[in-house]
Amino acid sequence: MRISRRGLILGGSALLAGCSSATASTVELATPLVMPQPPAPAVEPTVLVQADPAPLDPKGLVRKDVMDRAMAALDIHHRRIPQRDRMYLVDFKVHSSQPRLFEVDLLAGTVTALRTSHGRGSDPEHTGVPRAFSNTPESYMSSVGSYVTAGPNWGPQQGPNVLLDGLEYSNDKARERAIIVHGADYAEPEFLEREGKLGRSYGCFSVAHADLPALRERMGEGRLLFAFS
Repeated sequence: MRISRRGLILGGSALLAGCSSATASTVELATPLVMPQPPAPAVEPTVLVQADPAPLDPKGLVRKDVMDRAMAALDIHHRRIPQRDRMYLVDFKVHSSQPRLFEVDLLAGTVTALRTSHGRGSDPEHTGVPRAFSNTPESYMSSVGSYVTAGPNWGPQQGPNVLLDGLEYSNDKARERAIIVHGADYAEPEFLEREGKLGRSYGCFSVAHADLPALRERMGEGRLLFAFS
């Protein structure tokens, strides 16, 4: 009997290649051995831990009373103030020689302070601190309360500025009175150095010309400006 390389019996019945115990007439395949699999390790649920918000004004530049009232105003006027990344506060109890316009970054918590003027009608003796406030046209007084920025603008008299809309009875005539944020010579450092205080506006929030471009861009539209005394 001769066996070829293919496992066949030459001249007789064929054998299954590689299986010497199998016969030509009967082929039985062994049942494959299935090894038990270890149980899959339990998957731990992913827990997202939200970082605590940064504390507001860590250096304490803003009076707590003013900050608290401004935060409340954000919620009261939330339908008119869609932008919640920054807000602007003006503390009229601070002398005009000192920074009293605050940009509050509500995400990072940081505060940037600038100088701003008040209305001549609010400080007729030019003491540097406003004593009275009004919403009346031609009063030349500053108005307190919540404003919403209405976007950059350009006027024939004041040039680049930021429009404001008053949201309360104490300042809702802001558009009629043309109460805006603009640059002014009497808010320049040279004026302050010479006079010891800033000059007075007709009720607008006047700032130094160098401060206006960045402020104008960052105020944009839909952010809170809160003035308080």
